[in-house]
Amino acid sequence: MTFVQKYLAWGAGALALIIALVFALPTGKARGFDVSGFGTLPILEGGRVKPLDSLARNSLLVIHSRQGFRHDNRVVGPDEWILDVLFRPQVADQQPIFVIDDPDVIGLIGAKQTKNRNYFSFADLSSHLEEIQKQATNAQPIPAQKRTRFQSAIVNLFDRVYLYYKLRNTLQLAGSPGLGWELQSLGSPDAPLRHQDLMQLAQFRMLPPPGGAGPDGWQNVGQALSASQAGAPLHPGLIPLAKLNAAYVANDAATFNQTLRDMNAVVSQLTPGALAHASNEVVFNRAQPFFVGLSIYFVAFLTLCISWIYKPDLLRPTAYALLFSGAIVHTLGLAARIILQGRPPVTNLYSSAIFVGWGAVILGLIIERMYRKGFGTAVAAAAGFASLIVAQNLGTEGDTMEMMRAVLDSNFWLATHVVTITIGYAGTFLAGSIAIAYALRKHIAAKPDAEAEKALVDMAYGIICFSLFFSFVGTVLGGIWADQSWGRFWGWDPKENGALLIVLWNAIILHTRLGGYVRDRGLMVMAIFGNIITALSWFGVNMLGVGLHSYGFMDKAFAALTLFCLSQLLLMGICYAPARFWTQRPPSKA
Repeated sequence: MTFVQKYLAWGAGALALIIALVFALPTGKARGFDVSGFGTLPILEGGRVKPLDSLARNSLLVIHSRQGFRHDNRVVGPDEWILDVLFRPQVADQQPIFVIDDPDVIGLIGAKQTKNRNYFSFADLSSHLEEIQKQATNAQPIPAQKRTRFQSAIVNLFDRVYLYYKLRNTLQLAGSPGLGWELQSLGSPDAPLRHQDLMQLAQFRMLPPPGGAGPDGWQNVGQALSASQAGAPLHPGLIPLAKLNAAYVANDAATFNQTLRDMNAVVSQLTPGALAHASNEVVFNRAQPFFVGLSIYFVAFLTLCISWIYKPDLLRPTAYALLFSGAIVHTLGLAARIILQGRPPVTNLYSSAIFVGWGAVILGLIIERMYRKGFGTAVAAAAGFASLIVAQNLGTEGDTMEMMRAVLDSNFWLATHVVTITIGYAGTFLAGSIAIAYALRKHIAAKPDAEAEKALVDMAYGIICFSLFFSFVGTVLGGIWADQSWGRFWGWDPKENGALLIVLWNAIILHTRLGGYVRDRGLMVMAIFGNIITALSWFGVNMLGVGLHSYGFMDKAFAALTLFCLSQLLLMGICYAPARFWTQRPPSKA
């Protein structure tokens, strides 16, 4: 490769990093209002302090499946949306954010199903709320895995509507004159009842405690008003919050922005450090490192595919440079989550998908550096892209930095058992991806290339050895953790069985290879089957809803998991079939 080609290749990687940095830049003001600054305000929700921006993004993902939407011929971002919900519910109620795909649910609300209309506003649903609640109440006692399609859809819709209803009644009761009016009405006979409603409906706490107080010291507006009603001093955050409310309703951007600075001063005085931590998380939210990373991985894979038919000397190193840039973005995102959360990299299914993809990409970079044939780049880019796609879908369920469940609340074991066994997942998936590349290449390549096939087999074998070690050590560490947490080393729990199956399958592959029971093709077929075992152990056991690991229960990915397993069985058949079998002709009869 010439100097110019090398310059162009790594220039593409540098350009990808520059584009990633652009995502982290602050957005402009919306209608003159510093909505991004408002999103930086810290709140307490779900047991952890986070910026209001995170609440807005997570809530909009749950309700709308996206972090923004179009309304009145413009894009409304999460921070502007949450401002409308909190301070102008009459405006937010008209925004079509509720996604309804089930035809029976659409019929329940009196709408007609069309190809282009499946978004509805709170106003569209308001006259049917009683029926939605009635149907959801009937369906909720039924276990999630036994519900019909309609029952699952109606419970999901009710949960989203209730989340929206709580948000619009967090800082002021919807339909009231506003928070300023509540302050003026302190002492009135009917005020305690309104304060009680605000306490019960509040989705988050926005008023920080004095420095040194724990999370329980945070107050929602109803709690602060109720305390003032009882004679306590008025919380210093209530007045600037009421002014923000009034300025936003009056469309007075200048007063709003100035009052926002006053609110920041109050927060900084009461809880030093909370505003800075929230600001860092907002930068992370804007940067969207894992979405940017999967985009770079896709471009890297596409570039490598093109290199197989056009200018390989230029495009193959360009694909590697792009993969390297994607790995940098992926690594920085992973590190940022660790710092923000104060936890090891794997704490839930979402973070495990991110970590599995990261591990596969790092291993792929090392393999490509060793063999320089493009195979490492191909499987690493594909594995990184696929795992981050899985993470994107898991991220629609709410806060991905949620507070740890008590059984998992141990940084030491999260950093040893969970991380170690997840590295084993990553290696097993990477070996399976290499085997898939072997199978496809065998049928696509016009001419056999024994050297390339031997390199792929060696890669898969080495990665399986790597995976066996980490899977075994991770399983043993999990038993030690279980002994400390539950008083027994092993209990044949579904998750434990899944971890054991991965260890046994990797060991079986190596033993059958060493014993001569399988050759190259057989080893690759078994490596692809390892994808099925790992997927069932990783996600499948979480769909059972039983065992001590059932805290990760999920059911919506059943169809996707089934389709994945069937695709792997098909690929196993393709791998086992003779090369380019469809072009072979039977011998002619003499």
